[in-house]
Amino acid sequence: MTDAPVHPLLLAAGALAFLVAAIHSVAGEYMIFRRQRTTGWMPDNGGNVLRIRHVRILWASWHLTSAFGIALGAILVRLAFADSPEVQRLFVERAVIGGMLAGALFVFVATRGRHPGWIGLLGVAVLTWLA
Repeated sequence: MTDAPVHPLLLAAGALAFLVAAIHSVAGEYMIFRRQRTTGWMPDNGGNVLRIRHVRILWASWHLTSAFGIALGAILVRLAFADSPEVQRLFVERAVIGGMLAGALFVFVATRGRHPGWIGLLGVAVLTWLA
């Protein structure tokens, strides 16, 4: 980063994205998913309505939005600091790769690899890395 001026609104937006992502994941665990656990850390109880695999993909999707929020927050914070377009582009690519890898991991772990969404998320990460 350079000594260029900081863009306070972008910095605030990025910080707010981090805060929203953290609150989203913590509140979801406390208000929703704690009732869906009978053993361990992975939700496994959908009551009379949802099968285990449905509860788990909902859990993964819930935290996937938080992972993407963190990635977008990181991009906004980085963009708040003026720098060369090439440095900015590389950072944005890395944030996308990180967010997509986190999403792929959530879906893979939650569904034990049975939901194909992890393949698409991983594909985006790999293609971005290869670019």
